[in-house]
Amino acid sequence: MAETMTKTAAEKEKLEWFGPKERKLITDPLNDDNPVTVQILGVCSALAVTTMLKPALIMAIAVTLVTGFSNLVISLMRNGIPKQIRMIVQLVVIAFLVTIVEQVLKAYSYPVWKQLSVFIGLIITNCIVMGRLEAYAMANPPWRSLLDGLGNGAGYGLILIAVAAIREFFGRGALMGYKILGATDEFLLNTSKHWWLSWYQPNGLMVIPASAIFLVGIFIWIQRSRNPKLVDVS
Repeated sequence: MAETMTKTAAEKEKLEWFGPKERKLITDPLNDDNPVTVQILGVCSALAVTTMLKPALIMAIAVTLVTGFSNLVISLMRNGIPKQIRMIVQLVVIAFLVTIVEQVLKAYSYPVWKQLSVFIGLIITNCIVMGRLEAYAMANPPWRSLLDGLGNGAGYGLILIAVAAIREFFGRGALMGYKILGATDEFLLNTSKHWWLSWYQPNGLMVIPASAIFLVGIFIWIQRSRNPKLVDVS
């Protein structure tokens, strides 16, 4: 009887495509286990590509796809990879996926590729991608590994997008390249014609990479003040 119940529970878990465990793989990296603000990974690219929202959005999508599908491929191959060469195999898979992303970007959005080309290539060395392969995909089934990769990529992308939106708006008065707030008629809202918008002045600090580290620090502070379990008291 006990054996039957165990078997039924195992089958139920096996058939569950989007149960509580699977949902946690997506939602935890967005908050309590965010790769940037909690694990402090991928910070370098978060500083470099967040001057404007559009390249940050494309970088976020690129990292999410590479993290998700590299997790999937390595999980499918995990039982056949010799331990001694596992990191070489992982790097080959990541490099293959990054090359595909780079070529697609080059073909369909050449200006953004020119802007991001160095950083797209550096996804190969992104700690988040390698970290998820070692920590999760090498020991878990393909479907959950895919969700884990997509979740961590989305968590990284969320921070990138938030930082980029703040930097572009307060540094240039624009979002996604569209001019919204400024002192000339080329902007949607001309601050010189409306007294209630006179408070706005483009902040040059937001354009330089140093502002990104301040913003990431503020996000970490807000997140940990709202969630005490993330605070390390040791």
